[in-house]
Amino acid sequence: MTSLGDRWPLRALHDVRDELLVAWDRPGYHDLRHLTEVLDRLDDLDREGAVFDRVPVVLAAWFHDAVYDGRADAEDRSAQLAEALLPDPPAAEVARLVRMTVHHQAFPDDLNAAALSDADLAILAASPSRYASYTRDVRREYAHVPDAAFCAARAKVLADLLDGPSLFRTPQGRAVWEERARANVSDEIARLVGGQG
Repeated sequence: MTSLGDRWPLRALHDVRDELLVAWDRPGYHDLRHLTEVLDRLDDLDREGAVFDRVPVVLAAWFHDAVYDGRADAEDRSAQLAEALLPDPPAAEVARLVRMTVHHQAFPDDLNAAALSDADLAILAASPSRYASYTRDVRREYAHVPDAAFCAARAKVLADLLDGPSLFRTPQGRAVWEERARANVSDEIARLVGGQG
């Protein structure tokens, strides 16, 4: 089996890769498992025929939550890290894609952003046991937030994701993940609104 480090898409900058592996090695949802799953979902999209520029999108996956501490500007700081550590190209495109993950607003013709957004949101289509683990890990990351405030904020974020024709931007993502994701997210919103977050 290929190690996570072997999935770095460049032949060079292994020191950057190693710095990112250290950054991702933390408790909570935004950890090495999440990075692995996003890379796996990009591979799935690629196999299903999604079109995207693989190197910058995979690099954006590596950077997209490299900084994650629950503060509102974590994605921007992750993008700044990409700009500081990568040559340009691809630094500018990687940083742009990382910033897109703040709200996952990828335009339909932005194939790179669509692929990254879908791979990042694919956790919403996870099996019931993995989805339950995901929600527990997210709650752990926000343990400092009181339950009522967390439930209200989380329900709003999830409702905003559902407010549109599709959670996923690629045809492949919609075909494979949309139905299960909508069911999982709707069930979670119901639990949050019912105070069972």
